[in-house]
Amino acid sequence: MNILHTSPLNELGYHFIGTRYLPEGKDEYYLRNQQQPYERLYRNLQPIEIDILIRNNNTSDNWQNILVTDGFNANQVRNCKFFGLIRIGKLDPVYREFHNLRVPVGLYNSTIISSDIGDNVCIDHVSYLSHYIIDEDVILNKINELATTDNAKFGNGMLKQGEENKQRVRIEVCNENAGRAIIPFEGMLPGDAYLWSRHRADHALQQKLIELTENQFDTRRGFYGVIGKRTVIKSCRIIKDVMIGSDAYIKGANKLKNLTIRSDADRKSQIGEGCELVNGIIGYGCRIFYGVKAVRFITASHSQLKYGARLINSYLGNNATISCCEVLNSLIFPAHEQHHNNSFLCAALLMGQSNIAAGATIGSNHNSRSADGEIIAGRGFWPGLCVSLKHNSMFASFTILAKGDYPAELNIHIPFCLVSNDVANDQLIIHPGYWFRYNMYALERNAWKYVERDRRTDKIQHIDYDYLAPDTIQEMATAIEYLETLTPDDKDIARVQGFENAKRTVVILKVKDTIRLFKEMIRLHAARCLLHHFSAYQFKFTSFEAFRQSIPHTTPAPKIWVNLGGQLILNDKVQQLIQRIKQGDIRNWGEVHSWYIEEGATYYSDKLEHALTAWLYQDQKTIQHFNEEMLNQLLNDALDLKQKMTNDIYLSRAKDYSNAFRKMVYESDAEMNEVNGSMESNAFIQLQYQKMEELKAAVEQMRHQLNLQASQKVS
Repeated sequence: MNILHTSPLNELGYHFIGTRYLPEGKDEYYLRNQQQPYERLYRNLQPIEIDILIRNNNTSDNWQNILVTDGFNANQVRNCKFFGLIRIGKLDPVYREFHNLRVPVGLYNSTIISSDIGDNVCIDHVSYLSHYIIDEDVILNKINELATTDNAKFGNGMLKQGEENKQRVRIEVCNENAGRAIIPFEGMLPGDAYLWSRHRADHALQQKLIELTENQFDTRRGFYGVIGKRTVIKSCRIIKDVMIGSDAYIKGANKLKNLTIRSDADRKSQIGEGCELVNGIIGYGCRIFYGVKAVRFITASHSQLKYGARLINSYLGNNATISCCEVLNSLIFPAHEQHHNNSFLCAALLMGQSNIAAGATIGSNHNSRSADGEIIAGRGFWPGLCVSLKHNSMFASFTILAKGDYPAELNIHIPFCLVSNDVANDQLIIHPGYWFRYNMYALERNAWKYVERDRRTDKIQHIDYDYLAPDTIQEMATAIEYLETLTPDDKDIARVQGFENAKRTVVILKVKDTIRLFKEMIRLHAARCLLHHFSAYQFKFTSFEAFRQSIPHTTPAPKIWVNLGGQLILNDKVQQLIQRIKQGDIRNWGEVHSWYIEEGATYYSDKLEHALTAWLYQDQKTIQHFNEEMLNQLLNDALDLKQKMTNDIYLSRAKDYSNAFRKMVYESDAEMNEVNGSMESNAFIQLQYQKMEELKAAVEQMRHQLNLQASQKVS
C-alpha cells in the first residue's frame, strides 16, 4: 500500500535539510543563501501590507516569514498560500508578454513553499511551487508541480550524503550490458564520454575518472532548484529537481525530473509539448519538443530531439538532430542526423557526421544470446534505406551501405566505400572510393554544411569536418597496403574473405583504380596542408629553403590518430593524457578540457606533419628528398585533381536536371527550376568554382614568393 507520512501543518515548508545532514551552527537555509544571485535587502511585511494580502485571499503559516524588498506591491499578490520562509522582490504594476502570452507581474492562484522570488516575476496558477530560487523577470504559468527535494542532483551522477552507490545515475553507452557506463556531469563533452567509455580494462584510469567526476560535485544536501532570469515556463505538469538557466522556454512538458537545462541569452534552450525527460543534462541551445521521451541522457550544445524521438542511455553530440526515431545505449559524436520515424539505433558508437536513413535497424540483437554487441562507425557513416546490421560490426570512415538486410557481422576497414548485399549472387560487394567517383557533390557539400551549422560558441574541442583529415588519410594509407596485396582480374575485381562473418564471396571492385585514387587524395591533402601552412605565416617566406626549414620534422611512417569525441588527436598524445590522469597531474575535467584546447592549438602543425609523412611514405621518400621539383609537381597534381573534383561536383548535381525520371514530375524545365532552383543559381556549386579559383591564386602566390617555376599549366 502507499505509505502516507503525516506531520504537523506548521512544519510544512521547514526542515528541508534533515538534522543529521545539517552542519553544526548552520540553519536549513545556509546553502539557499549561498545560491542567491544578488545581494538584496529584505524587510518584514508592514501591517498594512499584511491586511492587503489577507483581503486578497492570501494565507501564510507565519506572516513574519514573508520577507520583501522595497518595491513590493501587496496588491499584486492574490489567492496564494505561503508556507515556510518566502522572499519576494519588487513587483511593478506592469504585465509581461511572450509569444502572445500576457501575464501580470505578481503572484496569483498559487501555493508557494520556502522559495525566493526575484524582481518582477509572473507566477500564476502554479499549484505547487517548492524550494526554488527564481531569478528576475521569470514567467511561470499553469504548472501543476514545480519542486526540489533535499537530495536533488539535477541530472549529475553524484551521490548525496547518506546515499548508496546503487542510487547513482549512470549512462550505459555503446553496450547494453552497462560495461561501458559513464557517470554524467554538467558540461560533459563528447571527448569525455568517449575517453571514459573506452580503456575499460585500465582499472586505475577508470578509478581516476570517477574521482575527476566526483570532484565536480558538492554532495551536501539542501541545494535549491534555480530558474534563471527571463525564463518562461507555461502549461507544464511536473517539474521536479530541475536546474534551469536563463532565457529558457518550456511549454507543455509532461514531466521533467532530475535535469540540468543549460541556457543563456545567446544559447537559448527550448522544451516543448508532451516531452518526458528524466535523469539528463541538456546543453546550451538545445531544442526538444513534440512528445520526446529521454531517460539517462546527455544532449550536447545545439542538438535537437523532436517529433516523438526516444533517447535512452545515450549521449548525443553537438549540432546533432534525432527526429521521430529511437536511440538506445549509443554514444554519438557531433553533427549526426537521424530523421525518420522507423529508424532504430542500438548499442552503437558513431564518430560524427553520420546520417541514418529511414527503416535502418542498426544493432538489432537477433544474432546473440545476450545484450553485449556493439557497432562502431567512423565519420560520415551513412546506412541506406531499411539497412539491417548485426552486432558486432565496424565501419571505416564514410561508409555508405546500400539498402539491404546484411546477414552477418561486418568489418569494413576500407574508407569511402559503397557496400552492397548482392542477394541474387549471394555475395557482398565493396566498392572502395565510391564517394570520390560518383558522389563528390554530397561529400564536399557535407563538409561545408557541418562548418556552417556548427553553432557552438564555446568550441573547447576543435573539430575538423573535412573528409580529408588525419583519420581518413590514415585509413586510406592502410587500405592501400591491403589492396596492394590483392590480385585483381582483368576487370580490376578481387575476391576475398574477412569483411563479414560468413564464408561467402566478398567482391572488391576497382582495386587498382582505388589505389591510384587514394594516393591522389593523400597527395591533395598534403598540398592543401602545405598551402595552409604557407598562408598561416602570412606569406612571409621568400625562398623555398626558408619554407622548407619551417616544416615540422616528419616520421618514417604516419602516426596513429584518435577521434576523441569529434576532435582528432594523435594517439601518442592521448596516451600521455591518460598517464597524466592516472598520475594525478590532471585533477578535474576542467583541466582535461584545457588539454583539449591546447591540442586544438597544435592541430594544424600535427596535421601538416602527418600529411607530409603520409605523402612521402606513399612515394617511398623522406623529408630529405623534399625539393622545389617535388613541391611543384605536388601543386600541379593538386590543381589537376581539384579541377576534376569541381567538375565532378557539377556533373553529380547535373544528373538531377537531365535524368528523365527526375524531370517527369515537372511540366517544363522552367517549372523544375522554379521548384528546385536552377543549376546556375546553386550557391554551393558556385562556391566550388570560387574555391577552385582561390586554390589557383594560392598556388600562384606560393610559386611567386618561393621562386618556383610551374612545370605545366592547369586550365
